[in-house]
Amino acid sequence: MGLNKNDRAIAGFTMAGHSLVHWFETSIPIFLVVWLAEFDVSVALAGVIVALGYAPFGLGSLPGGVLVDRFGPKRLIVLCLVGMSASFLVLALSTSIHLVAVGLICWGVAASVYHPAGLALISTGVDERGTVLGWHGIAGNAGIALGPFAAATLLFLTDQWHLVAGLLAIPGFVAAAYGLRVDFDASTADGDADADENDPMSLAEFLSTSRVLFTSAFAVVFAIIAFEGLFYRGILTYLPEILHGLPAMEDVTLSAGLEGISPGDYIYVGLLVVGMAGQYAGGKLTDRIQSERGLIAIFAILCVLAVAFVPVLSMGLVPIILLCIVLGFFLFATQPLYQDAVAVHTPSSARGLSYGYTYVGKFGIGPVSIAIGGFVLGGYSTAAFFGVLAAFAFVGMALTAGLLVALNRAGWWQTTPAATNSGD
Repeated sequence: MGLNKNDRAIAGFTMAGHSLVHWFETSIPIFLVVWLAEFDVSVALAGVIVALGYAPFGLGSLPGGVLVDRFGPKRLIVLCLVGMSASFLVLALSTSIHLVAVGLICWGVAASVYHPAGLALISTGVDERGTVLGWHGIAGNAGIALGPFAAATLLFLTDQWHLVAGLLAIPGFVAAAYGLRVDFDASTADGDADADENDPMSLAEFLSTSRVLFTSAFAVVFAIIAFEGLFYRGILTYLPEILHGLPAMEDVTLSAGLEGISPGDYIYVGLLVVGMAGQYAGGKLTDRIQSERGLIAIFAILCVLAVAFVPVLSMGLVPIILLCIVLGFFLFATQPLYQDAVAVHTPSSARGLSYGYTYVGKFGIGPVSIAIGGFVLGGYSTAAFFGVLAAFAFVGMALTAGLLVALNRAGWWQTTPAATNSGD
């Protein structure tokens, strides 16, 4: 990777954690079909139970961030890995849908702490932050792709879903054991990263720190991430369904062993795989230019790509594939950039809380676009849907441009609540 020893250690540890969070997350829907048959429950009830597991994954980011600032990121990541794996052991031992619900809720609570912990560790512990954020993102995309693949493959080889759930838990325990042994300095990049880890944050301190964060440039960064989340969740939720219904997909004939699988599924997986390259490029870009400048460019590109879907969807298979490849690259290239922007505009002593708020914006506000997208697709048209997505990207670009202008007017806005941390 071209990193120093400390950066490599942190990169390896956080990459393992990030990939496994999404490994578990994306394997859960594979089990849903099995649980419907196993426990003879309605789709509605099964959906509610799965939602109970996913809800704390997003909503728990904020309290998770507070815990990171209290106990330190390494300890929290190890506990996260153990907790997620133990939760899948609960699934493996489940004999009723109620125990499945318990296992999923425990998984969501354990997983919720990872993003604020992992990103806080990278932001305070590594020198080449952009590069490590890029590799960290690549690992997350790998987990997104490998989780459902591993679950589906194992369920194909054996009809014992309890055994499969137990097997999927093993990598988490291995990574936790590695985390206990790996040695690194978590405060290399920030001098104040050691600030009183053992003093719990009181409610008054939480409110005070939050007020300071949201009266600084971080407030705009939070809004930018929320609009990125709206675009991200909207496009990834509805693109598979849109692709399935295209005439271009009906012209493709798959082999008998792949009956029931739409070519659109392959295109969607390809988009996620290309996202790994986008993560890497975004991380490298973060080390070379100001994050805000990179975000402005990528938001502009996403806006154009969303509008381009309207004519391209009727042009045939090859143009659709090419557009999805380009979309996957730039969609995921945003992540290292906004993660770096959070680090730049927040003090390291509140980095866990800052990333907690970040993922409330990403995973808490972002899913609102699912409801908006369903309303637009149901009542209007596909063109209107992509128009809404383009509007999200445009607002994100405008907010980022406004932030950049404000930051360049020296002295009128405090960049970081405590001290500027450029990471360069």
